[in-house]
Amino acid sequence: MATVAQTPAPRTSVRVRVQKFGTFLSNMVLPNIGAFIAWGLITALVIQTGWITLIGDKVFGYAPGLEPGQYDYGFISSLGGWDGVHDGIVGPMIRFLLPILIGYTGGRMAYGGDNIRGGVVGAIATMGAVTGADVPMFLGAMVMGPLGGWSMRKWDSVWEHKIRPGFEMLVNNFSAGIWGMLLAVLGYAVAGPFVEQFSKGAGHAVNFLVDHNLMPLASIFVEPAKVLFLNNAINHGVFTPLGINEAADKGHSLLFLVEANPGPGLGLLLAFTLFGKGAAKASAPGAILIQFIGGIHEIYFPYVLMKPKLIAAVILGGMTGVATNQLLDTGLRSPASPGSIIAVWLAAPASSFVGVTLSVILAAAVSFAVASFLLKLEKGDDEGDLVGATASMEAMKGKKSSVSGALVGSGTREHEGPIHAIVFACDAGMGSSAMGASVLRRKIRDAGFSDVKVENKAISNLADSYDLVVTHQDLTDRARQRTGSAIHVSVDNFMGSPRYDEIVDLLHRTNGAGGDAVAVAEDDEGAGEMLAEESIVLRGRATTRDEAITEAGRLLVESGAVDPSYVDAMHEREKSVSTHMGNGLAIPHGTNEAKPAIRHSAISFVRYPDGLDWNGKETKFVVGVAGAGKDHLALLGRIAQVFVDRDRVAELEAAESAADVRRILGGVGSTSAPA
Repeated sequence: MATVAQTPAPRTSVRVRVQKFGTFLSNMVLPNIGAFIAWGLITALVIQTGWITLIGDKVFGYAPGLEPGQYDYGFISSLGGWDGVHDGIVGPMIRFLLPILIGYTGGRMAYGGDNIRGGVVGAIATMGAVTGADVPMFLGAMVMGPLGGWSMRKWDSVWEHKIRPGFEMLVNNFSAGIWGMLLAVLGYAVAGPFVEQFSKGAGHAVNFLVDHNLMPLASIFVEPAKVLFLNNAINHGVFTPLGINEAADKGHSLLFLVEANPGPGLGLLLAFTLFGKGAAKASAPGAILIQFIGGIHEIYFPYVLMKPKLIAAVILGGMTGVATNQLLDTGLRSPASPGSIIAVWLAAPASSFVGVTLSVILAAAVSFAVASFLLKLEKGDDEGDLVGATASMEAMKGKKSSVSGALVGSGTREHEGPIHAIVFACDAGMGSSAMGASVLRRKIRDAGFSDVKVENKAISNLADSYDLVVTHQDLTDRARQRTGSAIHVSVDNFMGSPRYDEIVDLLHRTNGAGGDAVAVAEDDEGAGEMLAEESIVLRGRATTRDEAITEAGRLLVESGAVDPSYVDAMHEREKSVSTHMGNGLAIPHGTNEAKPAIRHSAISFVRYPDGLDWNGKETKFVVGVAGAGKDHLALLGRIAQVFVDRDRVAELEAAESAADVRRILGGVGSTSAPA
C-alpha cells in the first residue's frame, strides 16, 4: 500500500518542476519583451525587406549607380546596417543588448531578493558568452546569467557578517568584479562555443523537420503542454532562442508562432459561443477578447479541461497554423508576447504579413470546425463544470489566474450572507493549518473584521458548519466531501498566498466595509516551556528533507515530548502533503493518528545556513511540531508572523545563540504575547 500511495507523487513533482523551470525562463524573458518589440519593430521597418524600404522602392525606385535590388536611403539604410558603412542598430541589439538584458535579469533573480548585485555579475558573465560565439547568445544568457547571480550569492555568504566595518564597499565591489571577470572568461572559452554548437545542432534538427514537412507535428506536444502550463518551458526555453537565431539569419522564423499563434484558442472559443451551453457559452465571447486581443491564452484552458476531447481541436488548429507558415515560408521577426493578434502583426515582417495572418485564420477555422463538431455530438443538457475546470487550472498553475474572474465571476465564489467562520484544514490540524490560520487571522483583524473567527482543524474533524474552508490544493477535494456548503479556497503557500487578500476582499463584499483595525494578543500560556534552548540547533547536519525531519523529530524525542514512534509519523505525514510553508520554512509534524505518541506539546527549531532542498523548494528553517492540544498554537502563530517579515527572517539567519532565536520568535518565555 505504501508503494501504491507514493506512486503519483513523482509525476506531480516532475510536472511542478517543469512548470517552475518554465516560469524561471519566462521571468528572464518577459520583463525584457519591450526590448524585443523595439528590436522587432526596427527590423520590420528598416532592413532591406522592411516596410519603409519596400514603400521607398515604390516611391523612389532604384538609386542611381547601384545594382538592381540595391537601394540607398541614407539614414534608413544606416539604421538597418545594410549600407556597407555602418553597423546600424539591428545587429548590435540582437548580438549584445538582448542577451545581456536576459543575463542581467536571470542573475538578479538567481541571487534572490531582487538584488542588482547578482544582475551585474550575470551581465558580465553573459558578455563573455556573447563575445565567444558568432550566433545570438540567448541560450548562453539563460545559463551564464543565473549562474553568475547564484554563484555570487554563494560567495557572499562565505564572508557574510565577517567584513570589518568600513570595508564593505571595497570587498563587495572587488569580489563582484573579480568573480565576474572569471565567469566572463569561462563564458568566452566554454559557454559561448558550446552554446554555438548546440544552437547549430538544434537548428539542423529544426531544418530537418521543416525540410521533411514534420514541423506541424510539434503541435501534438505543444498544445497539451499549454493546458498543463508547461508552455513557458517549451516556448521560452526552446522556441524563442532557436527562433531568434533563425530570424537573425533569414529574417523571420515560424518557431515564434508554434506556441503563440492565437488561432487555435480563437476557434475553440468561437465554437463555444455558437454551440456551447450554460456558463461556458455565456462567458466565451468575453474570453475571446481576452485571448485574441489581450493575448492571455490561459483563458481558454478551462474549456479544454472541462471537455478534454476538445484538445483535438486545438492540436489540429495548431498543426494547421504551423503548416501554413511552413508552406508559405513565413514567420515573425521576434517573439509575440503576449500572444495577441496585435503583437503578432507588429512582429511580422512585411514579406510575411499575409502568410502569418492566413496562418491565424486557418488555424482558427480548423479549430472551430473540429470543436463545433465535437460539441454537436454531445447529447442531453450536460454543459460541463466550468467553475471546477477553472479551479483545476489554477491548481495546476499553482497560483491564482489573473483572468479566471472572466469565467466564473470572481476568484472566490460569492457567498450569500456574511462570513463569520473560517477554518484552515490539514491532515493533522496541528502544524501547517495553524500557521496559515495565524497569517490570515492577522490580515482579517487588520482589515477590521474582529467578529470573523479563524481556526484550524484536521480534515477528519471537520463538520459542515463553516462559511469558508482553506486547504492546501492537494487536500481540497477531501475537505469538500465534509464541508460541501462552504466556500473552498485552495492555496499552495500557507505563509504568503495571494488568496488571503482575495478572502479579505470577499469579506468586504459580504460583511460590509469592516471596522477599525484592532490589535489582539494571542494566548501565550505555557509557550515558554515548548521551545527549550536544548531543542534549538543553529547549524543542522541534515542535507536532505528526510534527514531534516529526523533531526527535528529527534530533538522532540530528546526533550521528552514524544515517543520515538512519533518521528516515523512525521515521515508518514510528509508523504501525503508537503509541510513546506514557503519563505524558507518547513514545519514537519506527525499524523493525526500519532497524537497518542505525544506526551506534551513541544517545538524544535533547526537552522540550515546553506539551505537544503524540500521538494524542490529551498529551506533554511525546520520547525518540528508536536501538539497535544492547542497550547502550541500561540507560538506557531508568532512564528508565522516572523516568517512573513523579511527583516525578522534576516535576524533569524544572523542569530548567534538559542536565546537570540527565542527572542526573535516573539518573546518566547514571556507571560504575554505581543499585540
